[in-house]
Amino acid sequence: MAPSTIHLPNGQTLSVTPVFGGIQFKVNDQHTHHNAFPPGWTIVINSEDEEDDHLSPPPSTSAHTQSDPDATPRAEVPKEKVHHVHRYRRPTLRNDHLFISSISNPSSNDFRPASSPTRQIAMMLWATLWWYFHQPAPSPHLTNPASAQTPEAGRPKGDWRININREGIFKGKHLLPKLERMGIVASEDSSVGSDPSDGVTNAGEGWMHMFICQRTFWQLDPRIYLFTLTPTQANSPYPSISPSVSRPSSPNRNSTLSASRVDNEGGVLQPAQALAAHIGRSNTPPGPFTSTSHLPTFYPPPPPQYTFTNNVRHPIRPKPPRQGEIIYTRWVPSLGQYLSFRIASLSMQPCMYRGPSSTPTHTDNTGFGPSARESLLRSGMTTSASEPVVPTMSGLNMQDGDSTMQMTDTELLHKWMNDPRVAYSWGEDGPASHQESFLKHGLTSKHSFPVIGCFDGKPFGFFEIYWVKEDKLAGLLGGEVGDYDRGLHVLVGEQEFRGSHRVKVWLSALVHYCWLNDMRTNVVMMEPRVDNEKLRRYCEDVGFYKEREVSFPHKQSNLMKQKREAWTAPAL
Repeated sequence: MAPSTIHLPNGQTLSVTPVFGGIQFKVNDQHTHHNAFPPGWTIVINSEDEEDDHLSPPPSTSAHTQSDPDATPRAEVPKEKVHHVHRYRRPTLRNDHLFISSISNPSSNDFRPASSPTRQIAMMLWATLWWYFHQPAPSPHLTNPASAQTPEAGRPKGDWRININREGIFKGKHLLPKLERMGIVASEDSSVGSDPSDGVTNAGEGWMHMFICQRTFWQLDPRIYLFTLTPTQANSPYPSISPSVSRPSSPNRNSTLSASRVDNEGGVLQPAQALAAHIGRSNTPPGPFTSTSHLPTFYPPPPPQYTFTNNVRHPIRPKPPRQGEIIYTRWVPSLGQYLSFRIASLSMQPCMYRGPSSTPTHTDNTGFGPSARESLLRSGMTTSASEPVVPTMSGLNMQDGDSTMQMTDTELLHKWMNDPRVAYSWGEDGPASHQESFLKHGLTSKHSFPVIGCFDGKPFGFFEIYWVKEDKLAGLLGGEVGDYDRGLHVLVGEQEFRGSHRVKVWLSALVHYCWLNDMRTNVVMMEPRVDNEKLRRYCEDVGFYKEREVSFPHKQSNLMKQKREAWTAPAL
């Protein structure tokens, strides 16, 4: 296996290298990020041959029969299955086994030990599985005695899974039960067990056969597992993140722009906000992995409370993220770029991109690009290690000359909606004031919100994510709409980002976001117009199926659905 680099959703990268007896994971940015990953860890991963591939012959009875011809014949001894274990070469459907064998911890002089070693181990296991499920998928077809004579294309299919062995650091009697509660491993044995000491004084047989399948892994929110460590001292070379209420740096008497500026309301701007104002960009909220407490940023949805909209009873929806806030990031290996979605903004300035990028421009621990850093120094603005910018993010991308990155979201919509190709489907062309009104209507809707899609921070499309129960679509479907079903409207505005492969990537990512956003969402719907055959085919390529046609007052649409139980993974 050749060395490789994996890109995590929060922008961190890990090097994966085969070593004697296993595979080593090494953090590439240990000295520039206050991450909770240890400098490295090693896993042991093996593959096991199909059980029916190697059968040992039964003990011979010919000699006994010849010596005593009158003896009663014995029942034939069943053949014993032999398990052949060999070194991992490529993924198998269900025969791979792994465990973490060793961990290299960071120096205690720089970081406090993880307050929850179990959570840190879960993060390492999650990163390992992130690498594993990015490998080429094995054939989904199962081979067993009943299907041996069936052509491969007609054989039954199974979920791609990997087994987690109770070896190495997983030997602890409480570790696997905790990981199972966190959802990162599972067992088909759902019984308590008859042994009173099972899981108390020993790990027990009930915890011997743990696994996780691909389908489950991709529905685990990364925010549950990714977090950061707190530096032990103020002058640590490792950067930290301070709360937004931290005292800003002292002003420079000779500067024309102080480190803390006063906004229109008289409040003090933090350095990132001051820089955004200085370069003419809109300050945006931090990304989904930013945590000033260095804790995981995932919060489960609250219990449902119900209300009525237009005589339709539905759950009270949570408030969407703030304008400009990134809601989803993921590295796309086939494109070599990061895909991200952020909430659209009515700001009069371009949104400052604070997500990860395949071509980061920053060279220091402030999270700013070189030109932005130089601009700060020339203006007298100073930055400190407490800058509230995630160091793993590419920051401002100041050197990017792409025109779309210099445009406000209203300008982007004006450009895209007046493209004849887009206007044919959306019908929202016209002056900029019309698109501004359109965007404002989307941002003030109580059952949907507008989203801008970006590749490496470059905007390429506009999307709407909505709750179906309160939408006019629900009135055409009757009582078959679930409380948490979601719907999508899609638009690609930039020519360079069109193409079937990119559609699979961003469309499957939108569905992925819906699954992660609320575990109670079981169906995602789309209703493209019937004359948009290309979009219907794209939908089918990522797992949607056409249920029927529905008639809106303004269009005839194909009702496309995708169910959680049939979804496997986003396009990589």
